[in-house]
Amino acid sequence: MKVSQLIIITWFMLLLGEAGSEAAAQAAPSRSASAAKVGSAQPSAASLAGAPKRVVFFGNSLTAGYGVDPKRNLPSLIAQKIDSAGLNYKVVNAGVSGETTAGGLARVGAVLRQPVDVFVLELGANDVFRFVPVPEIRRNLQGIIDAVRKKNPKAQIVVAGLQIPGDFGPGYVTEFQSLFREVATKNRATLIPYLLEGVGGVPELNQEDGIHPTAAGYKVVAGTVWHTLAPLLEARTL
Repeated sequence: MKVSQLIIITWFMLLLGEAGSEAAAQAAPSRSASAAKVGSAQPSAASLAGAPKRVVFFGNSLTAGYGVDPKRNLPSLIAQKIDSAGLNYKVVNAGVSGETTAGGLARVGAVLRQPVDVFVLELGANDVFRFVPVPEIRRNLQGIIDAVRKKNPKAQIVVAGLQIPGDFGPGYVTEFQSLFREVATKNRATLIPYLLEGVGGVPELNQEDGIHPTAAGYKVVAGTVWHTLAPLLEARTL
């Protein structure tokens, strides 16, 4: 294996917090300030008049918020934007550091014990440094979406697109980066083309590892996500 390949594999292990116990600790549910404490609502709560709808962020350390204060991770920033917009949603941070698509498929059932109205799926990059074949990644992502739709047929799926360096080979890179649009199109889901737009590769917006966003970086990421998410939430409120 080339030295450059070993370096880039290590890069991805750092990126998605393979040893990120800090991010795992931060993977507790996040919510808007006006919402009830996450986990306290019973499954029937969604049927109550005026009950807030639920937005679930389901991903790895990029969702969990590795290395930043829990109030400054992506789900928390989106919850703040929801509050500012006066929308009746609460946000759940279901990110786990080091998560793969296979791991996500195994645990999604536990997340679905409560109703979901909007499900933001951010997984796949941790599979890359394991050289998991793209068809397998696709099957796992589809399995997660199928599980969400089975429990919540009217749930809106949002797929967060990811990018990887060219060191993995042009064929693998192209196939990986195109799979998010393919999955979104197949499932009539909303696509965020690139989650780290404007942040990936920008030193001042990333932590010392050069990979995970800083608090300032997460503000940019939240802006990217909100650009896609806000119209969707507003439409579902009507």
